Amino acid sequence: MKIDDYALLLKLNEIGTIRGTAKAILISQPAVTQRLKYIEEYFGEAIFIRTPKRLLLTPGGEMILEHAFQVVHGEQEIKNKLASSSKEVQGTLSIACSSLISQRFLPSILGEFTARFPKVAIDLVTGISEDIKSHHKQYHVCIIRGEKLKESNCERLFADPLYLFDSEPFPSDEIKERTLISFKSDDSMHELVDNWLYQQNSIKAMKTITVDQIETCKQLMKQGLGMAVLPESVSDSMKEQYPHLPLVSEGEAVTRDTWICYQEGVRQLPQVDHFIRAMSGQKFL
Repeated sequence: MKIDDYALLLKLNEIGTIRGTAKAILISQPAVTQRLKYIEEYFGEAIFIRTPKRLLLTPGGEMILEHAFQVVHGEQEIKNKLASSSKEVQGTLSIACSSLISQRFLPSILGEFTARFPKVAIDLVTGISEDIKSHHKQYHVCIIRGEKLKESNCERLFADPLYLFDSEPFPSDEIKERTLISFKSDDSMHELVDNWLYQQNSIKAMKTITVDQIETCKQLMKQGLGMAVLPESVSDSMKEQYPHLPLVSEGEAVTRDTWICYQEGVRQLPQVDHFIRAMSGQKFL
């Protein structure tokens, strides 16, 4: 049995389906099925019961999964100890990052970081901040939007002001009723927008179009299909071309904060400490 085999079992249990696991680890579904069959033959025990909805652990599978967890995390722990005792910065750096930050800022930061520390292996997962928060203990560092993580050390990287954009002007003497185009985000983002709209007397959202990507949201707005609330980090170049209003509540700009969060003690790992320093020293806006 290889470490990758134990890691596969943990991922199958986490995701719950062979198809979803294959997609997550970027290999074919038949390859995952074949690997699971080999592992079950190795132990002489069925690990999962296959149901239409998800994989269910058998009693024997529960014991094997507990062993897999100890093997994988034990391997990572010894790597971390070796990395922290070495004069050369190396080891694995696991990062969970908000999709917006990973698209907009992270590639250049990681490019500089890996050029400086070529022996550091980057393990990167991207997604919605809400999903990252629910699995934050699996990573060295989490870069999230909205509310900071509780029971973690968090540093605010930047406050991202929100703006309401439209392809049509915002009249000052009449009520503007328009479709609101919204992109997939976590609940805290939608609450900011909903609370601000609730306070407005001259702007009313007739209905909402929801899309999965922020770029799709921008393009639909540009085509005149409705108005959209966008953070400054992805819309600064649009201010000269399209009518826009800053979101302000009780005299303060409504912002979407970005945080870098990590568990107590993790900065003892040189690769983690250097990355946090690199992120904290960035100028994002």
